[in-house]
Amino acid sequence: MEIIDIKRVTLQDIDQLQKIGRQTFSETFAAVNTEENMNKYLEEGFSTERLTDELTNSSSEFYFAVLDNQVIGYLKLNSGESQTELKDSKALEIERIYVLKEYHGKKVGQLLYEKAMQVARQSDADYVWLGVWEENPKAIRFYKKNGFVEFDKHIFRLGDDEQTDIMMKLPLKSN
Repeated sequence: MEIIDIKRVTLQDIDQLQKIGRQTFSETFAAVNTEENMNKYLEEGFSTERLTDELTNSSSEFYFAVLDNQVIGYLKLNSGESQTELKDSKALEIERIYVLKEYHGKKVGQLLYEKAMQVARQSDADYVWLGVWEENPKAIRFYKKNGFVEFDKHIFRLGDDEQTDIMMKLPLKSN
């Protein structure tokens, strides 16, 4: 396969981020959620205002996976107070790893994951954590294969639907 570049997303990339975010979320979850809930989440979660806030927040980072000048996936990381749940200064959260459906199985998610691990080590994080929908067995297998273990659950709201996410973590340092 050709070379896939991982590049940091900037405010100038907001239109591409909005496009890839909406497309990959739809590809992943539209078949198992109502159209109304999907539309509400896509409108709010990927609004220009929301993405601008996230891109200008120094505790959040986005990275694109780029192949032949086309964005084919992305990663969102949170540290400190930007974390969706734990807000542990010694942790890094992987909030999102999404890849266009046509590139599934081509190790794009693994490349984005490896970027997340590089950032975690550079920031001297004690552990990396994430939440993954309990009804997404493919993603759960991916994270388990990479050494993550379940430690809790939390609620993720998609429109008016409350869904359960399995919280998983990967220790980077032995105690």
